[in-house]
Amino acid sequence: MAKYEHIVTEEEQGLTINQILRQNYRFSSRFRTKMKYQSLVDLNGSPSPGYIRPAAGDVIGVRLPEETSDFPPENIPLDIIYEDDDLILINKQPGIIVHPTKGHPEHTIANAVMYHMQQTGQSFKVRFANRIDMDTTGIIIVAKNANAQNDLSNQMRHNSVIKKYLALTEGLIEEDHFTIDLPIGRPDQVSIRREVMAEGGKDAVTEVTVLDRFDSEVYGPHTLVQVDLHTGRTHQIRVHLSHTGHVIAGDELYGASTDLISRQALHAYHIEFTHPATGEYMVFETGIPADISEAIDKLKK
Repeated sequence: MAKYEHIVTEEEQGLTINQILRQNYRFSSRFRTKMKYQSLVDLNGSPSPGYIRPAAGDVIGVRLPEETSDFPPENIPLDIIYEDDDLILINKQPGIIVHPTKGHPEHTIANAVMYHMQQTGQSFKVRFANRIDMDTTGIIIVAKNANAQNDLSNQMRHNSVIKKYLALTEGLIEEDHFTIDLPIGRPDQVSIRREVMAEGGKDAVTEVTVLDRFDSEVYGPHTLVQVDLHTGRTHQIRVHLSHTGHVIAGDELYGASTDLISRQALHAYHIEFTHPATGEYMVFETGIPADISEAIDKLKK
């Protein structure tokens, strides 16, 4: 079993094990209940009830049940930007989906994580805290245990996870900064395409900031924007920008040309959240992918 370990400090003497764990870890109430009834807490290597008051130097351990997923491992390159006992943050490449589906049962990030797990001697269930489209690049979070996933899901429900994207759009956007607050729905259940729908759509809020503008003689006008997501609807950025008349470059599904770039020029480059176990505030950022950078260079010529 995986385990959290904490050495009791002089300042923590007199506190119970439960109080010390609450001070040092953000365990969910569900997991705290599981810790109690499944005897998952150790003191100096032996199971211990939470009301015991340990001495300075004692070691409190919290065991996590052994888990794994059954996705076939595949040797697919992973750009891991951070990993600890609870999380893996991956800078996803284009052209690969995150989780197996009926149409894509293999060659996914989940399969790649299984291979990484196998190579590093780990065992955990692959739980994605967020997902991005197949041809969108950028940061995704894998939670290694249920406590981490539940905590991150709760943060996302309360909009306390900050997610920023870079997008290269067709056309010149005149406003420097604006917010799109329009509901999004799926008018045709056969198609994956979404649309702005006044009736039947779900609330969706997208904040847009212009970073640069280009007026290429070859490819026409384009705009580089930063997008801050305040909700998490499927295809939200792609739908909202295309609805304003500024479809993301390369996004063929929503009517863009693929002459400049062969996939939607959308990159999840920045994320902020509170670590689900330690409570530390985490900030991660990645650079612009090579194909989007090349597209920008073409627009400057």
